[in-house]
Amino acid sequence: FALPHAHESAQQFNDLLETLAPQLAVLPDKSEETPAATLAALWCLAQGKQLSVVAACQQNLLPLSLQEQTHLQDLIARRLTGVPLAHITGRQHFLGLELIASPDALIPRAETEILVRLALSCLAPIHGQAVQLLDVCTGSGNVALALSHVLPQAFVRAADLSAEAVRLAEQNAALLNVHDRVEFKTGDLCGPFSGAQFSEYFDLISCNPPYVMANNVKKMPKEIADFEPSLAFDGGPMGIAIIERIINEAQPLLKPGGFLCLEVGAGQ
Repeated sequence: FALPHAHESAQQFNDLLETLAPQLAVLPDKSEETPAATLAALWCLAQGKQLSVVAACQQNLLPLSLQEQTHLQDLIARRLTGVPLAHITGRQHFLGLELIASPDALIPRAETEILVRLALSCLAPIHGQAVQLLDVCTGSGNVALALSHVLPQAFVRAADLSAEAVRLAEQNAALLNVHDRVEFKTGDLCGPFSGAQFSEYFDLISCNPPYVMANNVKKMPKEIADFEPSLAFDGGPMGIAIIERIINEAQPLLKPGGFLCLEVGAGQ
């Protein structure tokens, strides 16, 4: 990002950064939220622009009014209490897309972009053909919507156990203008799409399931444990309960030669 042209504003940015940097804890799975990038995102928000940290770093930062300076100080203070940056800005970047973020669903992580790229590589041999996709544990809809965005010939169905997450996913579909090619339903794993009409129906099923051991969920950093839904992390006593279920549920729904793409934890 470009600092404000006015010397006074640039100095203010640097002063704020010197204060913020030693106090800000950056989680390994949100490495893009450096102190400077975080400050840029909050700077934009203080001026009324809801942007993810990635999008904010592509902006020319404009000088702040006195009112905006006060607002920015309040935003910084809120971030330092542990509130996730994406919850403050209401936006999260995922595979080139700006998504609405809220406490109703897991904040999309950059590592889950690996899952989308895997799915796309699996579908490469039938590129250009109409395909039927299913994404479960969809959360904010990030995987389903990224696939829909890249594959305009695809129809994507998606489900989540949380009705609040499904509403958020639908808002994101509308924001990205792909709502006519994506269908979201509330339900457990493949349940909403497990009828006879979906037997051997899908070319690919994707899932970023909860895969943290139940006993470790509350041991995660405060920024995660206190602000993101435990439903999105709790994978049962060994962390693989949902993984085992999705493997069993997906098989009868996949076309012969279809793919099941999962995100799993290290060692699983």
